[in-house]
Amino acid sequence: MPTYRLDLSYDGAGFHGYARQPDVRTVQGELEAALARIAGPVKTVVAGRTDAGVHAQQQVVSFSVDRALIPDRLSRSLTKMLGPEIVVYAAAEVPHSFSARFSATSRTYRYRILNQTHPDPLRRFDSWHVADRLDLEAMQQVALDILGEHNFASFCRRREGASTVRTVLEASWSEQPGNIARFEITGRAFCHQMVRSLVAWAVEAGRGRVDPDSTLRVLEARNRDQARGAAPPQGLVLWRVSYN
Repeated sequence: MPTYRLDLSYDGAGFHGYARQPDVRTVQGELEAALARIAGPVKTVVAGRTDAGVHAQQQVVSFSVDRALIPDRLSRSLTKMLGPEIVVYAAAEVPHSFSARFSATSRTYRYRILNQTHPDPLRRFDSWHVADRLDLEAMQQVALDILGEHNFASFCRRREGASTVRTVLEASWSEQPGNIARFEITGRAFCHQMVRSLVAWAVEAGRGRVDPDSTLRVLEARNRDQARGAAPPQGLVLWRVSYN
């Protein structure tokens, strides 16, 4: 039974997240419906689930099927059916042991903030508008303090029985053209709403409402009430998934 890997990107604005849910439109639901038309019913495995409104520059999916497929034809057919919201830009046959989720060694997310006095209607689906002038040095201090292994319970929506210990490999804030403040974070894995919660905390530090030096104390508290909620989903992009 051959196994295939799909690399895809999507605009998450029109979806209730990646994972299939009853009676709502999801990326997985649309993708698996299109795959069923080509290869029959399949069950896909994904590198990382994204929430409603969150985008992906590179998402990776794997699945096994009881028939041989031509990868180039598969990617073209899927894009024709799913585009322009979802584009499958690469497909390949991979070893049966490959799992889009468990074979991944790291995941990188980017978050964009439009930091200017007035909103931009053309950026409303790909950035969070923050009118207050942000102190990027304070936000960078937050990024430095979350590096390494921590229990991120204060910055995650807990799932019963699931660990909230995660390792952040890289994290940084930078100023980009067009009044964009960009957060980039790489880790082996992330718990639910972790990146958006870290962004919200960093923005509060950038506004001067919290002391950036208190980040480690909030981490140690392991209490969701110590953080500042979650940033809006539209600024978040699953940017890259890495494999050995």
